[in-house]
Amino acid sequence: MKVIYKITYPNGKIYIGKDLTGTLTYFGSVNSELVEKDFTEEQRRDFSIRKEILMESEDAVEINSRESKFILEYQSNNPAIGYNQWPKFKR
Repeated sequence: MKVIYKITYPNGKIYIGKDLTGTLTYFGSVNSELVEKDFTEEQRRDFSIRKEILMESEDAVEINSRESKFILEYQSNNPAIGYNQWPKFKR
């Protein structure tokens, strides 16, 4: 099953992504430097994230077309809310 998921980090910021392989342990290709700068060394020692499935489909075309809609809906491309770099956030 192909999915669109939402990752929530301990600071409340989110990342929306897709997985076309259905791998349980895939947690996205978020820019780790963006995430790391938001956490101290101590906070990195005990770090939990949450992965929620927002949509499932067997159709990769549908997943690919809906990913950006979820990013815009959740505003995860707004640096104050999330870590998505695309589509570019417009103030």
